Amino acid sequence: MYKVTVQPSGQTFNAEEQENLLDAGLRQGLALPYSCRGGSCGSCMVTLKQGSVDYPQGEPLALSPYDMEQGRALLCQAVAVSDLEIDCPQIGELADIEVKTLPVRVEKLRKLNQDVMEMTLKLPATERLRFMAGQYIDLLLRDGKRRSFSMANAPTGEAFIELHIRHVPNGYFTSHVFNEMKEKTLMRMQGPLGSFYIRELTQPIILVGGGTGFAPLKSMIEYLKLKGFEQNVYLYWGVRSKEDLYMDYLPRDWMNRYPQFKYIPVLSEPKPEDEWQGRTGWVHEAVVADFPDLIAYQVYMSGPPPMIIAGREAFLACGLPAEHLYSDSFDYSPDTLKALAEKQA
Repeated sequence: MYKVTVQPSGQTFNAEEQENLLDAGLRQGLALPYSCRGGSCGSCMVTLKQGSVDYPQGEPLALSPYDMEQGRALLCQAVAVSDLEIDCPQIGELADIEVKTLPVRVEKLRKLNQDVMEMTLKLPATERLRFMAGQYIDLLLRDGKRRSFSMANAPTGEAFIELHIRHVPNGYFTSHVFNEMKEKTLMRMQGPLGSFYIRELTQPIILVGGGTGFAPLKSMIEYLKLKGFEQNVYLYWGVRSKEDLYMDYLPRDWMNRYPQFKYIPVLSEPKPEDEWQGRTGWVHEAVVADFPDLIAYQVYMSGPPPMIIAGREAFLACGLPAEHLYSDSFDYSPDTLKALAEKQA
């Protein structure tokens, strides 16, 4: 067993051999930062001040050679091989947010396009879920498995939770949602989870979403809208074709009503029938083209791991301070990855 000291708070926890540091800290009640738990988003990155770690599963995708040279580590993948002292200024920001396990009812199912379903969950009459804009919940399935989905509504204390669920061909849960699930279905959920949430900072905000990565960004924008948009906010939404902008009307309406808000949709593979006159290519490249110097900004990314990895590298190269880059990587569950592989075979 190894002792881990977290600075600057001075909190400590113990990690078993071969236990990743994130699991160890959360198990002992520390509010450590995290999101994807798969090593691809970088949300749990800390700096090692003393001691050494190992990566039994191999070097994580979000940990570059430069990061390792700078003594950085990912809590969700690293295991201690000695006592440690780590620098983690973010710890404690979510300490007063209670993680609850609750029954919920499927209040509404609405198809937003060919492969995205809006699911509205209703909480018990005596319960409300306190959360930060950008966090997610886990739906607890009967076979003991979980599915993670970001909450798309603002944290206003209402009785409903909005989720955007993308259909994965051959995916067990998403196929059930699209083909079999009925309104009024009872489920169980756990949340709020993750450390991807809007910070109370003064710098202009750049939001970068890929596909249903729009969901947590929608929560953030609605929260910022309630506060009156105290700084400029830029939303870049990257998808393949026009039909994948499943709520395109909403950010366009925000842009018309709020001068502080700008919306830039980016299509990577527009179809001829789209007659698209807007931006094309990769969404992170559109951000870099518009903001070659990011030193005075804060950036929030949510979407598939390749977008998160490419965006992180590009934005840091443009001078974005690492402590002002926040991300939520939408990793697939192991059985969903298996279903995707079977489809491609």
